[in-house]
Formats: sequence, C-alpha cells, structure tokens
Amino acid sequence: MKQRQIQLLRQQIEKLDQKEFDLEAWKNYTIIILARIFGNDSLKIKQIEKLEYENNSWTLRDTAGQASFVQSCKKLGREILEASIDEIENLGTPERSEAKTDSLFVSMITDALENELKGAEFKEIMNVLRSGMNEEEKKRQVKQRLNDAGEETAMNILLAILTRKEFII
Repeated sequence: MKQRQIQLLRQQIEKLDQKEFDLEAWKNYTIIILARIFGNDSLKIKQIEKLEYENNSWTLRDTAGQASFVQSCKKLGREILEASIDEIENLGTPERSEAKTDSLFVSMITDALENELKGAEFKEIMNVLRSGMNEEEKKRQVKQRLNDAGEETAMNILLAILTRKEFII
C-alpha cells in the first residue's frame, strides 16, 4: 500500500514536467490522491489548493512573468509532493485509517435513515440489520420495510447520504 501511494505521488511529480501541463487538472487529481492518503483536512491539500496562476495586469503584459509564475507553482507543487513522499517513507500514513472512514460512512447512513424514517420504521430496520440473519434475508426484509415507507422516503434517504459534504466519490 505504501509503495502504491508513493508511486501515485511520483506520477504526479512527473506530470509537472509535461509539455501540455494543466494546473487545475493536476491540482484536482493531486487533491484526490492526498485526501485518500492523508485525509480531507490535510494541510497538504490546502497548500495545493492555493496554487494558482496569477492573472493580474502585470503578469498578463509580461509573458516571462507568467512563465516564471507557472514554474513557481510547479516548484511548490513538487516540494509538497516530495515532502508527502518523505512523510510516508519515514513516518507512514496518519492513523485516520479505514476504521475512521468506515465509522463516518456508518454514521452518515444511520443519520439519513433516522432523519427520513418514522421512529418505528427506523427501529425495525436497525433491528433487522443487527440481527443474526443471513445477508440475503436482511436484504429482503430491509427492502420490504423501505418499500412500505414509500419510494419517496427511500429516495430521500439516498439523497441525504449522497449530498453530505463528507461523502467522497
């Protein structure tokens, strides 16, 4: 896992030297990788987000200034990624791990169910999910209870989950 993370970061460093470099595309892809490795609140992500071409009147008149600003963005991006690689190699990744992420998703789903279902409907579904039934029987019973609650309720549950700011695709 550690080697794959490092490899992805090195690929992003290589992209900095491509002839057809697109800063915004590079930033977006880099942010996705860093969020996956270090978490959404990582200082590294905030630093990458701050990288921007300066389009003020002085740099627009001076093409050399624009080019040097692009080089400055690339240099800073390279430094951030190299520091990230050093951190992974020497310290590993932060302990935000999958357990915390899993806990967040469970919380998001539970909140959505609780907010969209009536109290008794919510309790019934939670009892089914916590029961010792096999997976197929759980699916059948949860599906039946969601059907009983109505198509609109099931859609609202899904929308509540997908529109949470913590939901990352």
